[in-house]
Amino acid sequence: MPVDISISKPSTEPLHCGLLERTGVSLNVLRLDKCHPLLSGNKWYKLKYNLLEFQEQAELPILSFGGAYSNHLHALAAAGKLLGMRTIGVVRGEMPEPLNPVLAFAKQQGMTLVSISRSDYRRKQDADFLQELHASFGDFHLLPEGGSNSLAIKGCEEIASLLKWQDSAANRLVALCCGTGTTMAGLLSGLSKVEAGSAPEVLGVSVLRGDGYLQSEISSQLQACGCYDTADWRVDDAYHCGGYARSNPALKSFLSEFATFSDLPLEPVYTGKLFYALFDLIESKVIPSGTEIVAIHSGGIHN
Repeated sequence: MPVDISISKPSTEPLHCGLLERTGVSLNVLRLDKCHPLLSGNKWYKLKYNLLEFQEQAELPILSFGGAYSNHLHALAAAGKLLGMRTIGVVRGEMPEPLNPVLAFAKQQGMTLVSISRSDYRRKQDADFLQELHASFGDFHLLPEGGSNSLAIKGCEEIASLLKWQDSAANRLVALCCGTGTTMAGLLSGLSKVEAGSAPEVLGVSVLRGDGYLQSEISSQLQACGCYDTADWRVDDAYHCGGYARSNPALKSFLSEFATFSDLPLEPVYTGKLFYALFDLIESKVIPSGTEIVAIHSGGIHN
């Protein structure tokens, strides 16, 4: 049974600015953020096959986890409303009052919001804590934080077939921001199936503090799904700007300058850090002249 949600095929749009002209780097943006007004970006691809499975028992609610500004809970609430399925969002920490725009939207979509302490949140994978949730809510479909599981990786494999290249002779680089690593793991798995000898290099820009953490997470996810023959890839940990949902003067300055020559929507948690990293790596010639880049715009909530 198909997921009854209409998704647009994302476009690829060129970016133009003085730095790119001066360095001879081509930068095109895969606009996953345009695929659906509510399920935009990588969230649709992570949810797709989970929703297909959940629809087999549509009478059960879907329970998942996230912070107070969780893009995942925002998208899951919208999907539940569109499919006529109940959703439960377990929120880390105190519930802000009044609700912030993300949680207010989730509530409007019919999601039941439950706040738990940060210490309890760290137990979200423990069997005894899950039993407590079942005691409170009965049977439910469990979706991990961020929607990150093997079905999410399967969905993100489809992103590989959306990549469009202009110059067959250029060095090719795909770049994306990473929070859990699931989208990148899916992309790498997908590329191993569709690229024949000309797979691009893949660069992940971590939005988290923690050197090597996401590199290890992605390796583990690839191993779990049996993908060993991948394109060259790496995660750059130098552009988290203080950690998840944190910023610094350099990032703020970049976003202000970027807005003077492009109307591409960026936010400081995810996509802003991706383009900040790319422009710095181009300027410093770590990304050499003649490289063709496809940057994946994975969406994000603007607050």
